Amino acid sequence: MGRRQRFTISGVPRSQSERLRRRQRWYFALMGVCLVLIVLAWNVVRLWSTTAAVVMSVVAAVLPPIAVIVANWDEDH
Repeated sequence: MGRRQRFTISGVPRSQSERLRRRQRWYFALMGVCLVLIVLAWNVVRLWSTTAAVVMSVVAAVLPPIAVIVANWDEDH
């Protein structure tokens, strides 16, 4: 089973700039989530639960590599 192709009337694939904008939005959204998690973990959550703050920091540490993978997923060479 391959990836499902999006149906278009003309059959023309999406432009590279459109694909780049979509990947950039995903990258910045994931990096924004990462930043919010770190700020909340060490400024708010640590006051109630250090364990929760550490878990949030671990999740935030995993997000940047995932963001890079998402940003380069369909890169045309």
